[in-house]
Amino acid sequence: MSADGTSPTHAPPSLSSGFLDELDHDLADADALLADRYPGDPGTRQPVHTVYVNADLADSGLIDRWAAGAREVLAVAAPDPAAAAAVLPSAGDVDLRTVLSLVRAKLDTEPIEDLRLDFEDGYGSRPDDEEDRDAARIATLLPILLAGPHGPAMAGIRFKSLERPTRRRGLRTLDLVVRGLLAAGPLPAGFVVTLPKVTSVDQVSAMVKVCEELERVHALPAGALRFEIQVETTQAILGADGDAAVAGMIGAAGPRCVALHYGTFDYSAACGVAASEQSLAHPVADHAKAVMQVAAAGTGVRLSDGSTNVMPIGSPDEIRAAVALHAGLVTRSLRAAYYQGWDMHPGHLVSRYLATYAFYRQGLPAAAARLLAYLNKQSGGVVDEPATAQALAAFLMRGVHCGAIDVAEVLDQAGVRRATLDAMARRMPVPAT
Repeated sequence: MSADGTSPTHAPPSLSSGFLDELDHDLADADALLADRYPGDPGTRQPVHTVYVNADLADSGLIDRWAAGAREVLAVAAPDPAAAAAVLPSAGDVDLRTVLSLVRAKLDTEPIEDLRLDFEDGYGSRPDDEEDRDAARIATLLPILLAGPHGPAMAGIRFKSLERPTRRRGLRTLDLVVRGLLAAGPLPAGFVVTLPKVTSVDQVSAMVKVCEELERVHALPAGALRFEIQVETTQAILGADGDAAVAGMIGAAGPRCVALHYGTFDYSAACGVAASEQSLAHPVADHAKAVMQVAAAGTGVRLSDGSTNVMPIGSPDEIRAAVALHAGLVTRSLRAAYYQGWDMHPGHLVSRYLATYAFYRQGLPAAAARLLAYLNKQSGGVVDEPATAQALAAFLMRGVHCGAIDVAEVLDQAGVRRATLDAMARRMPVPAT
C-alpha cells in the first residue's frame, strides 16, 4: 500500500495521455516511412528462376524446345533416383523418386516460370531497323507465350541500359514493345522488364519517369509498368559517397521495383575477378548479394541470384558434371535465402528443379513439425518465436508455390490450411477456422 492509500498496481500511469499523444506526433513521420517503405513480402508467388533468351532466337516454339531440351538432359543426368543422388549429394534421405516425378511433371506443365527476351548483352548492337523489327515481333509474341497452356507466369524483356551510349536505343525498344503489346490487347498481367547495368539512383528515378510517361501516353493505370533492377555494377553496391546505393534505388523506384537481380559476370569483372574464377559463389558475389539482401529486407522487393556459364552439353560425363555443379550452386543460393536465379540453357531447368524440389522436400518434415509445435504451444529442443514461425510458414509456402510441396502435405504434417499458411507467412491475422 502506498502512502496515499492506493495500490501500486492501480496507481495512475506516470506517462500521461498528453505526453503519449506528443510522442505519437513526433514519430508520425517515422511510422509513415516504415509502413510505406517496409510493407513486407507481398505473399505472392516468386518464380524460382528467370530464363534469358536472346530476342532474335525467340518464337512461338520456344517453350516446347526448352522443355524437350531439358528432358534430354534429364535422361542423361538423372534418369533414376540413383543417378539423381549422384548429382544431388546434399539431398540426404530425400525421396528422389518423388522429386524426379515432380520434375518430370513440371517440365510437362510449366517448364519456364519467368522469361526475359533479351535485347541487351545477349542480343548485342544491331542496326536500328533490325532491332525495331525484333521489338515489334516480340510485342506480338509475348502475349502468345503468356497465354499458352504451358507458358510462363511472367514474361518481359531486358532492354539496353540507361547509360548515355545505349539510352535512346534501349528506350526505343521498350516503347515499341509496350506499344505493340497494347495494340494487341490489354497489358498482360505478367509483363515485367529488366533495367540493366544500373549505376545511380538517378537512373532509377529516370526509369520511373519513363514508366509514368508511357502510362500517360497509353492511358494505362498508374503503376501498371513494373521493372527489376539488375545489380551488375560496383556503383550499385557502393556509391561514390560510400552509401549502399542499391537501398536508395529501391526507395526511388517505389512499388514499381519488384526485384533485384544479381549480374554474375559483369559484377565479377568490374571487381577484377579473373574469368576462370567468376562465379555466383565467389566472395565478391556473396558480398554484393548480402548488401542487396539487407537493402531489400522488408520492402517487398524480391532477390534473384545470377547464372552459371557452364552449360550441360558434351559427353554424358560432361553433362552430369555440369548438372551437378549447377544443382550445387542452386542449393547454396537457396540456403542463403536467394530463392530465384537465372537459367541460360534448357539443361539448367533440370538442375534448377532437381535442387529446388529436393531442398523443400528435405526441409518439409522439420519445418512442419516446428510449426505444429509452435501453434500447439509445445516446448521442446527448439523454442520458436513469432518471427521464426513466420519463416517456417514462408518456407512451406514457397515450397507450395513452386510445386515441391502439396498443400495436403502441409495440412497433414503441420495441421495448417492454405489460408492460415498464407497469413502466417505474412504475419497477418490468422483466419478463423
